[in-house]
Amino acid sequence: MATVMSAAEAAEQAPVPGPPAAARRGFPVWRWVILLIAAVYFLIPLYAALRFAGFRAFTQVTSYPSFGSALLLSLRLALIATVLTLVLMVPTTVYVYLRLPRIRRLMEAITILPIVIPPIVLVIGVLRLAPGFLLATPNLLGLVYVVLAMPFAYRSLDAGLRSFDVRTLVEASNSLGAGWPTTLWRVVIPNLRTAMLSATVLTVALVLGEYTVASLDNFQTFPVWIVNFEASSGPVSVAASLLALFVTWLLLMLIVTVGGRSARKRGGAEVALFSVSTAANVSATRGEPE
Repeated sequence: MATVMSAAEAAEQAPVPGPPAAARRGFPVWRWVILLIAAVYFLIPLYAALRFAGFRAFTQVTSYPSFGSALLLSLRLALIATVLTLVLMVPTTVYVYLRLPRIRRLMEAITILPIVIPPIVLVIGVLRLAPGFLLATPNLLGLVYVVLAMPFAYRSLDAGLRSFDVRTLVEASNSLGAGWPTTLWRVVIPNLRTAMLSATVLTVALVLGEYTVASLDNFQTFPVWIVNFEASSGPVSVAASLLALFVTWLLLMLIVTVGGRSARKRGGAEVALFSVSTAANVSATRGEPE
């Protein structure tokens, strides 16, 4: 007992280690220089655009009837493209990473094709091969945007899979009795949340800024409305472009906020495995299949 007490007293009297020397040095000067240069590079054009448009143009944008329909169409297409991209790319990327690692180079080559193929060729091919019931609806654009977003979504998800030991987590989840759907939903996806948010923002930014495919398909999305309206009112067109840019920035801030909170709440992969273990035990107790 005396030995234990003496050890405890020695631990209390031991000095608490401070932060490492690299952390005490503070923020390096060269980082401030890079941030200042980047801020000047991005903020000066934005300031010039704001001076050209004027604050009155922002109030005039929403007064046009076609503005609301074009913006709603772009948001609808962004939602369709984001949902379909995540539903298709997340299981495919995880399966290739775990079961077919030899074709990862082939997947990288396939997913880069939408960037290599000219948009006009892609649109003509889609219009010739698409069924008739899709040609008259803007939902066809959502399917095309899934193809265009594939390079960005795949690389975001692949980088997310490389950030943690997915093989060990999947094997541990399987050893606890969880099936593939449970492992994907409760182990892999929580660790891919930040990568999925990145893929979501890239897809939304692509849809909100894409002009060529929408104009060739004769659909008036938000970028097409901006270009068509530029001939009649330049300041209003610039104000609409700035609004689209601000929406993208808000989504980026949402990524940082939600991703940081989820990482703190998750507390590592052990929490995910604990949830799988708990679910497996509860299912075994109730006699429910996994």
